[in-house]
Amino acid sequence: MWAAVVWFHDTLPILLVVPLAAGCVALQSSLRHEALHGHPTRRLWINEALVFPPLCLLIPYRRFRDTHLKHHHDARLTDPYDDPESWYLAERDHAALAPATRRLLRLNSSLLGRLIVGPPLSVVGLIRHDLRAVRRGDRRVLVAWLMHVAGCVPVVAWIVIGGMSPWAYLLLASWPGLSLLMLRTYAEHRAHPDVPQRTAIIEANPLLSFLFLNNNLHYVHHQRPRVPWYELPRLYRAERARYRAENGGYGFDGYLDLARRHLLKGKEPVAHPFMRR
Repeated sequence: MWAAVVWFHDTLPILLVVPLAAGCVALQSSLRHEALHGHPTRRLWINEALVFPPLCLLIPYRRFRDTHLKHHHDARLTDPYDDPESWYLAERDHAALAPATRRLLRLNSSLLGRLIVGPPLSVVGLIRHDLRAVRRGDRRVLVAWLMHVAGCVPVVAWIVIGGMSPWAYLLLASWPGLSLLMLRTYAEHRAHPDVPQRTAIIEANPLLSFLFLNNNLHYVHHQRPRVPWYELPRLYRAERARYRAENGGYGFDGYLDLARRHLLKGKEPVAHPFMRR
């Protein structure tokens, strides 16, 4: 579908191009998540090859793999330093920011803000971190980016052959695709002293559940990270009461419920309430 959307982008209405292209980017990102967790095969190099061309163009697979697997150290979930996927800052780091930066991060703490500014904040933050790592001589990070550039070649080639500007693609596909992912990840975790209560369950509609490959059942995924995406709903239905009791009932009745509560209102403070004070 992705190739067809790019090829016919100039004949399709833009209101169709954007959601289709963004959906393709988000779905491949979900597939990349499955690949790093050992699906569809137990051979990691095969899984990586299956998702090698990055439709998003912005996130190297190997960097996502390394940071995400570190994120799965549940005892450190939401830690501003130890959890690479945490949006929290240590209180002292937050206090040291310029007022404009603090306002930007406060905007990012609302759902609408996360959908708009979350993608560039995430990408720029990764690039800045990795540039420092490469300057320190981190060859693993360097190789990840070199492989990413190689994977981008066929994607950009098809975009150009299809008559689409790469800049337009970034604006119409990459950014909204990452925004869809930000919708999923926005409420996945919260700061809480009890580790199981840091991870959410969102009972999403079938379309978003498929687009996210059931990762909206995030607490179940964190409990059983090696289980493939299509098994998560069955596991959840079989022990729904137990899962919801364990995570303290943290979750939402779909993404509309999430939007009603947090579209314009930050879910939590930017400074972590109890870690790295």
